[in-house]
Amino acid sequence: QVQLTESGGGSVQAGGSLRLSCSASGYTNYYAIAWFRQAPGKEREGVAVLYRADSSSSYADSVKGRFTISRDDASNTVYLQMNSLKPEDTAMYYCAAKPYTTGQTWGGFHHWGRGTQVTISS
Repeated sequence: QVQLTESGGGSVQAGGSLRLSCSASGYTNYYAIAWFRQAPGKEREGVAVLYRADSSSSYADSVKGRFTISRDDASNTVYLQMNSLKPEDTAMYYCAAKPYTTGQTWGGFHHWGRGTQVTISS
């Protein structure tokens, strides 16, 4: 059974850093794993995606240069390093995975974690 578990959220001041972790239990042959976020009253948005085959990645424009997605195969964990955090990064962050390509960067994710809250104060 696939289970994605996020951790690492918290509250920090603007300019600070956090590292989120996503443990992918029982799921090693995913096509891609991504981080999404959703702020209150806003739509969910894709933040960063990592493709398992070649470890290539893509980022939302709003986080390019500040966030880095990476993986550790030994522990089957995907990380999101978030630097230079801004109040507008405040949201619930979700890890999601998909088993095959759908032709859409942020579409087709079948498996989701429950999320971890990130709060950035100014």
